[in-house]
Amino acid sequence: MQNQQAVDLNFCIMKTIKNHTLKGSNGCPITLDIYWQEADRKKPVVVFAHGFKGFKDWGHWHLIAEQFAQQGFCFVKFNFSHNGVCVDDLNNFSDLEAFGHNNFEKELNDLQAVLDWLETDADVLKSCQLDTQNITLIGHSRGGPIAILEGVQRLSVCQIISWAGVHELNYAWEHHPELLALWKKEGLRYIKNGRTRQNMPLYYQLYENYQRNPAKFSVKEALNTNRKPFLIVHGSEDPAVPVTAAKYLFQHANDAQIFIIEGANHVFGGSHPYTEKFLPKHSEQLVEKSVQFIQQNIV
Repeated sequence: MQNQQAVDLNFCIMKTIKNHTLKGSNGCPITLDIYWQEADRKKPVVVFAHGFKGFKDWGHWHLIAEQFAQQGFCFVKFNFSHNGVCVDDLNNFSDLEAFGHNNFEKELNDLQAVLDWLETDADVLKSCQLDTQNITLIGHSRGGPIAILEGVQRLSVCQIISWAGVHELNYAWEHHPELLALWKKEGLRYIKNGRTRQNMPLYYQLYENYQRNPAKFSVKEALNTNRKPFLIVHGSEDPAVPVTAAKYLFQHANDAQIFIIEGANHVFGGSHPYTEKFLPKHSEQLVEKSVQFIQQNIV
């Protein structure tokens, strides 16, 4: 476990654990970072799950992590074990075969592994001063449904937040039977990564994994049983996941708040690489609303 320290703009010590590895699905590694500031009390925990074609070191996620830490939280961001990013190459999709064999069950298992470690590892509990009875799950894009599905079930999770989250995990094929037929026939389809120009594979096992237990992966069903505070944040100008997805989540939730950031895109003004020292305006709004929500609902 590698500890590092840096000084933030308010001259407070920002403590971090960078690139710690855990065993994830099929024995593949999960890499994670933790951000916190020392205090005389335990700190609520925020765990962030990235989205499709995402990774923990993308863009401005590190600045968002620091903002949460400065507000008294312990912020954890991690790579899903099959997101295509390797331990020794954390900024590139260099393992497209792993990416192609990713599925929703593996991502749920990875998130559970991260939470299990945070809740049971004596060293991290002590050094980071974790309050593991006050955990908030945040998911961005496709990480949103993963956070919802796990957060509804897990007792230690007190709040759930969706950032530009998709409405259901089967969104890519639910209205495209012709795509499913071709995918089944060929066993493989490719998704273009607009940033890297890579053709990223998706094996048909992704659909098969979903179809084995669609109720388990139903966001609508999870929200119907949810009794925990739930916040939905979405950009009005999101070109990747339309704002109708946020309205779907709000419609099917028992008790939720929805916050639409006018003019915001899918990543709330961020980009990769992100070289600025300060968050873009829409990300500032994102963090402010999310922190406010957690503080209002904290146990």
